[in-house]
This record gives sequence, C-alpha cells and structure tokens, in this order.
Amino acid sequence: MTRILLVRHGQTEWNREERFRGQVDVPLNQVGYAQAQAVARRLADWPIVAVYSSPLSRALETARPTAEAHGLIVQPEPGLLDINYGAWSGLSVEEARERDPDLLALWSADPGRVRFPAGESMAEVQTRALATVNRLAEQYPGQTVLAVGHVVVNRVLLLGLLGAPLSSFWAVGQDNGAINVLEWRHGRPMITRLNDTCHLERLSS
Repeated sequence: MTRILLVRHGQTEWNREERFRGQVDVPLNQVGYAQAQAVARRLADWPIVAVYSSPLSRALETARPTAEAHGLIVQPEPGLLDINYGAWSGLSVEEARERDPDLLALWSADPGRVRFPAGESMAEVQTRALATVNRLAEQYPGQTVLAVGHVVVNRVLLLGLLGAPLSSFWAVGQDNGAINVLEWRHGRPMITRLNDTCHLERLSS
C-alpha cells in the first residue's frame, strides 16, 4: 500500500505570536525542536523510504530527526512550500486588521476567495500541493514517504483529496507537529489519520 505521512512543522515564535508566516524563513523554537523529536519517535517503526520537506528551515528541521532515524536525507520539495502571504508576511492579526479589515474579514469568512497582496491564492497553493503529492504517490508505489509541510499547504491538500471546497479551510485541524496519514487504495487516495497529535501529549503535560 502506498502511504504518505503528511506532517505539519513544529512550533515557531511566529506561530506562538499568531503572525502571518508564509514564505518567511522563521526557525523552530525550543518547543518546535521537541515536537520534531516526538514526531521521529512516533514514526520510528514506520517503513519510511524517502523524506521530503518544504524548503523552509522550520519544515526541514522538523523532518530531519525522522530522516536521520531511518538513515535518509531530507529532500527539499518546492511544492510543499508555504503560501506566499505577500505584503501580509510578518503581520500580526491586529496589524492585518488595521491595514485591510475587509480582506481580513474575507479571510475569516471565505479564505478560498482571498488573494494576498503581492502573494498567492489558496487555489494556487492547492494546485501545486496536489501535484506534488500525486507525483510522490506515483514515484513510490507500495511504499511509505514522509512529507513535511505547513498549515495552509496541508489544509488545502487535505481538502483537495476530500473533494471539499476551499471555503471549508477552517474546518480542518492542523496543529504544529501533527501527523496525517494518506493511503492509496485501488488507485484512490484516502485520509486514514487526521491531525494526530498523540505523540505530543507528554510535551504539553
């Protein structure tokens, strides 16, 4: 059976501060590194044959402990890169509200209709993310691959596999360090595990 283990990167300070991160290369914080190690422990017994990651350091460093545990290298994959927030990159929610309250309201109500100033739309991110995952599934038939992405990439990818509209973006949980399991059965993708964070419970206790 072909499996892709889709993981969201660990925590950064901008996650904690709720800033728009996108393609700004924000590193993991101490919690994020601990989450990356927890992911590696959780996936130690999975027969992973390849590890791919968004080229941003917070994703690469989340993937690295699992790759090393399996004797693999992390391969940067541009299709897993986070959304380009353009002019909103680095803004807090309050700063975005002050700059463009109408766009922030649309982002909250119907994110699929948003294109960020000098940035990307959700549909563009979904197109490249789906193409990437489908290519990996074809490249590794009957094998298990790890792919580390970001909250937006992972959410729109999962919605695309489900055939759900982008307006459902906020209905998909995707916590830092979460694991999703995608399985291809009879040539069709199926989500068999979503936003699994059981391996992180010890970190929050």
